[in-house]
Amino acid sequence: MEEERSSCSEESSGASGSSAEESEDEELGGGGTNGQVYTYPDGKAGMATCEMCGMVGVRDAFYSKTKRFCSVSCSRSYSSNSKKASILARLQGKPPTKKAKVLQKQPLMAKLAAYAQYQANQQSSKKSVVSVDAFDWGRYLGDGDVKGAPVSCFKHVPMGKSWGDISEGVRVEVPNTDSGLPMKVYWIAGIIKLAGFKALLRYEGFDGDSARDFWCNLCVPDIHPVGWCAAGGKPLVPPKSILHRCTNWKSFLVKRLTGSKTLPPDFYSKVQESMQFPFKKLMRVEVVDKTHLCRTRVALVEQVIGGRLRLVYEECEDGTDDFWCHMYSPLIHSIGWSRSIGHRFKRSDVSKKLEGQVDAPGQLFAKVKEVDQSGSWFKDGMKLEAIDPLNLSAICVATVRKVLADGYLMIGIDGSEAADGSDWFCYHSTSPSIFPAGFCEINDIELTPPRGYTNLPFRWFDYLRETSSVAAPVSLFNKEVPNHGFRPGMKLEAVDLMEPRLVCVATVTRIVHRLLRIHFDGWEDEYDQWVDCESPDLYPVGWCQLTGYQLQPKTIENSEIIKSQIYKKKKKKSPPVGIQSEGNPAGLSPEPRPPPQHLDSEETSL
Repeated sequence: MEEERSSCSEESSGASGSSAEESEDEELGGGGTNGQVYTYPDGKAGMATCEMCGMVGVRDAFYSKTKRFCSVSCSRSYSSNSKKASILARLQGKPPTKKAKVLQKQPLMAKLAAYAQYQANQQSSKKSVVSVDAFDWGRYLGDGDVKGAPVSCFKHVPMGKSWGDISEGVRVEVPNTDSGLPMKVYWIAGIIKLAGFKALLRYEGFDGDSARDFWCNLCVPDIHPVGWCAAGGKPLVPPKSILHRCTNWKSFLVKRLTGSKTLPPDFYSKVQESMQFPFKKLMRVEVVDKTHLCRTRVALVEQVIGGRLRLVYEECEDGTDDFWCHMYSPLIHSIGWSRSIGHRFKRSDVSKKLEGQVDAPGQLFAKVKEVDQSGSWFKDGMKLEAIDPLNLSAICVATVRKVLADGYLMIGIDGSEAADGSDWFCYHSTSPSIFPAGFCEINDIELTPPRGYTNLPFRWFDYLRETSSVAAPVSLFNKEVPNHGFRPGMKLEAVDLMEPRLVCVATVTRIVHRLLRIHFDGWEDEYDQWVDCESPDLYPVGWCQLTGYQLQPKTIENSEIIKSQIYKKKKKKSPPVGIQSEGNPAGLSPEPRPPPQHLDSEETSL
């Protein structure tokens, strides 16, 4: 160590005779072994940064008792005229100068490498976090031929409204997995393709060579805007596979990065902020009763993951009577909602509340559009078409059974209703899950006729005459179609609304105005679901990895038939487990529909 310290001034003074080109190479790090950039990040112990030149190294190798400088020359130069220029260089993120070259001599390099390896071993010995993203989206997406729906299509997800100008060509700083060094180093990469939160990245210098391309979630902590390494003293090291292609990597990067775009400086902090959700454990809400669709019950928030809520009915003591839905689902409401609109409600028999329980504030819930019910409006008995809440792949003939306040309607599916109306379901009049008579015919969608109806093919004119009924006026339905950005073939992560705790690999197979046909990859078409383009149960590729939610992989092709048979049996045997977004509850066997169930005596109808 003493020999290396004393040689500092000799090497520093002898450096003046080198050429300008040699000096530039060494500033980038060309003076190290094999031309690598040998600078090292700060550690919790044993490391220090030179206050003069910015060189990072082992603290014991630094000069003087205070360990403020890497060499005698740096210590003496600190008060010289070059002080301001050196500090300015550091603020601009420039690499250390030749004064720090002594720390790149091989004996000390071996010690630095050993220290870095020791730190790496210490980190790996800690409790590891198991990734919940067991499904490999990168391998499934391939080289980018498979398209993922853009993050901007999902306004309800983290960064959904602030994805900004992130596009192909944006540069980022990422860990270099091809450095050949024992410590963590970084390099510049450019976005080749985007699929949701995932990006196909290519290291700078590979140009048209895709050999080292890799998929990465842009919202993970290891992805940074260009300049992050310089600001934090982190090493930028070119991949060893392309090290021979350039002799002056500094000039190369300056040329490549001039005029390019990168992530906003506060990108990761925005990601963290967008991951804060207002619903908390033990908040009380009103939610649809999954055993009687026509009424609501009180439930408690038990868990919040990525904005999805695990709700447990208030009467359930062991926490098993639960289901999942998003916090923006139209199926959950503030306490008192049912009374205010005249909806059926099952009173709770719980007399003692748990400590910490609080009614969720009304402003946390999704808002519906205000409507004017004073003029021409829906009336009991009017016919329409609606997504069957018990069979989400079907759009059925339906009837308005009761008109509630604030634009809400109780809808029944013709031919399948329980005698006591226990399977009526509440849709808002602006819901994208109800349609005027003739919608399916106009848009070439198969309309499911009433069960047992024999006058086929079904024709609305004949049916209205036979039932002495009228169709709800077309003017009363929501005809707004946002510029949602979805296209057929796009990949995404979607809730299986018949098992709403599951989020699965899925594909948009058809688009009708604002209605999306969602297919679960690896499953038969009969499990497809009609979902609104703004449904909070749709997520971009990489959402599960970002939020820590378990993603269900596509089924293995060789076992599709077997798994689909298991799935069918499960749905026929299992009790209701959950509800569906945008007014479609799930967890009930789609075929056959359940027999009539009598309402409990404690229910109120207001």
